[in-house]
Amino acid sequence: MNERRKAWLHQLDASGRYPSWVLFAVLAGMFATSFPFTILAVSLAPIAEEFGSRETTLAWVVTAPMLLSAVSFPLVGKLGDLYGHRRVFLWGFAGATVVAALTALAWDAFSLIALRTLAAVLGGATQPTSMALLFAANPEGGRVRAMGWWSMVGAGAPALGLVLGGPLVDWLGWRFVFLLQAGMSAAALAIAFAVLRETRPLRARFDLLGALSLAVGVGGFMVALGGVRELGLASPWIPTAALVGAIGLVAFVRIEDRVRDPLLPLALLRDRSFSATLATNAFNSAAYMGAFVIAPLLLYQSFDFSITQASLLMVLRTASLTLASPVGGAFGERFGERSASVLGGAVMTVALLGIAWGAWESNLLLFGVGLVGQGAGHGLSQPSITSAVARSVDESQLGVASAANRLAGQGGASFGIAALAIVYGGVAEPEVFARAFSLGAALAGASTLTALWIGVSRRPVLPSPHFASFGRRSGVAEILESSEP
Repeated sequence: MNERRKAWLHQLDASGRYPSWVLFAVLAGMFATSFPFTILAVSLAPIAEEFGSRETTLAWVVTAPMLLSAVSFPLVGKLGDLYGHRRVFLWGFAGATVVAALTALAWDAFSLIALRTLAAVLGGATQPTSMALLFAANPEGGRVRAMGWWSMVGAGAPALGLVLGGPLVDWLGWRFVFLLQAGMSAAALAIAFAVLRETRPLRARFDLLGALSLAVGVGGFMVALGGVRELGLASPWIPTAALVGAIGLVAFVRIEDRVRDPLLPLALLRDRSFSATLATNAFNSAAYMGAFVIAPLLLYQSFDFSITQASLLMVLRTASLTLASPVGGAFGERFGERSASVLGGAVMTVALLGIAWGAWESNLLLFGVGLVGQGAGHGLSQPSITSAVARSVDESQLGVASAANRLAGQGGASFGIAALAIVYGGVAEPEVFARAFSLGAALAGASTLTALWIGVSRRPVLPSPHFASFGRRSGVAEILESSEP
């Protein structure tokens, strides 16, 4: 370790500020890799016009990264457990930074899709590894609050893209977005390199067959869900992809039951608290993202909003999520993850019923109030869902547990988008929109019910060997120097 960096880290330990710097470093990485998502979502038309492509083709710029990055989460989480989360975080983040700069040079629609997907897969390393790094650097009492800020940044980055996306593309062009991302990522990468300490690697073999079978299984189902909107349920590609996914998951279960060091220990899924938390996240994300995609269509078609007007109204939901996330973290820290998750799911259920009522009555005020409630409910629940997943496993499995949680969220989001889109079916009638949002309310209600099982059979979190004590004079640096690369 560089002597100057070592001395600085000693000062952070002595002052008690080291956990705050770790939080800042990992959140800066998450922000830099995620904020272009909504900018692209509102900019498909000019990009399609430049490349001479259809907007339906360019839609894969948004959906392909979401699908494939979800498949990579368990792999990234396990790599972090095996080789150290700092190492995986920095390498993935560095790769995403380089690819972001290359994306500004995309020459056609397919190169743009490929580069964005590669950037998302590499940038996905900042998701499960960031949670493991945060939990290693924070004492147990402060972890739920840290997850509140983690969730707030996860929501705030797309919110900034939603607000600035249209004007930024209009003024400077879409390519500038990726140059900006590369610059921000390089700065955040330098901070992360200076601040983060390595976690102790797990001595085990990497489960290659498990990783491949899981990628095939999850990838098949995610492609099937993602294709429903464009191809329709009657397309033969949908059951074919689903069959491939089913075969992959069956193979994954058989492999994990036999391998010595499994990618995802099936014993985790047999733990009621762990499985209930994953289910809660899946239903919660399905309700939120399904309504996220359908709501702008209602504004365009029923209220005659322009794209800019619709984007600004959507900010109400994202802003309420951003503001509610730290509140949810504090609530969960005081009253428990289960209480916060149940409260958030209940708030979102009521809010989506309000959105459905507003759609039925063509009442913009009721619709807007429902948007705010939906964002607040999601923000209240997400920090505690994330924390509950980590609490239900040993700290040596934080990476794979975080990856499983992210996979459940992404899979739930894809399912929610497909399900509400099928109900909508392109029929711009108030009652049809109301039915779609009512389905979203049912999914939110399901998340409330599964949240009742969170924490019922929870194993205690053991102190990390890296961060055995915290305080103004923790001595953490001395403990970790032996494992510093």
